[in-house]
Amino acid sequence: MPLRGLGDLPARSVWFTSPRNVELRSATASTPGEGQVRIEALFSGISHGTEMLVYRGECPKSLSLDSTLTTLRGDFNFPINYGYASVGRIVDAGRDVTGFGEGDLVFAFNPHQTCYSVPVSAVIRLPRELDPRIGVLTANLETAVNALLDAAPRLGERVVVIGQGVVGLLITQLTRRAGASLVVTSDLHEKRRRLSKCAGADLVLDPATESLSERISALTGGTGADVVIEASGHPQALNDAIEAAGVEGRVVVVSWYGTKRADLALGSDFHRKRLTIKSSQVSSLDPSLSSRWTLARRRELAVGYLAELSLAELITHTLPFERAAEAYRLIDEHPAEVIQVVLEYE
Repeated sequence: MPLRGLGDLPARSVWFTSPRNVELRSATASTPGEGQVRIEALFSGISHGTEMLVYRGECPKSLSLDSTLTTLRGDFNFPINYGYASVGRIVDAGRDVTGFGEGDLVFAFNPHQTCYSVPVSAVIRLPRELDPRIGVLTANLETAVNALLDAAPRLGERVVVIGQGVVGLLITQLTRRAGASLVVTSDLHEKRRRLSKCAGADLVLDPATESLSERISALTGGTGADVVIEASGHPQALNDAIEAAGVEGRVVVVSWYGTKRADLALGSDFHRKRLTIKSSQVSSLDPSLSSRWTLARRRELAVGYLAELSLAELITHTLPFERAAEAYRLIDEHPAEVIQVVLEYE
């Protein structure tokens, strides 16, 4: 039933009130203004990287939230309403909205909330036939696409991907498609290592039992990897990346560590091998691409991959919105069991 003209609507949203404490609070889905749409949520994905840092209180308190996302306001002080992977259907729109209509399936960079109004700039149309649950991976997929654009693996290069959470697994699939001759991945958890093999990795290592740099050296005749992408979220993995990279190799850091510090050994391999360490952050593009690429072009590419990549097996747990606190505890306390956790809205 159309909701147009019903005025403001009651809603509920997820708030972090202190480290590891989650509350569901009352909210309002206001009547959409000019250039806005109102969305009724179907599913939302919990970010196992940045969002879990927020949940644990491991973000710099003075740092402002991502200014490129109009739905996020303030800084990382508690209480905080955070999230950016919501999928739902448009129920009505404000003035001067074109290209979107009632009933459209969309992804929105919005915190976990049952119903909300957002600018159309924060909304991405999803394919009509797409499983809405898969749509929550849109932001992670755009992050993975950006990592590949930053790493720029050439045809036939040897690539290492450290960390096989959601973003790492997506990067592994894209790296294989990009034409790497060797894809080696590393992760502490057996479930992720198994999925990594399915995602196209030639070799999957457990860093707790095997030296990444020694295996890469043996596989490459001592040359090392051309590109190492660090997506584990663990600062100590940066040293593993540096050791595995070859001379003039590129190390691309997708992880954001929050308040965790990286104690790097830069006195030997890094200096002598003339390595490049580059940050990959999805809010912007590699400046060398700016004459041809835009954020819209990158986003269109990512959405296209939603129907092409193997994504369904990445969603391991779906919990009702009302059990949001349980969902966060599951990710925090049992990382070996989860890949992507999704909240479902009735």
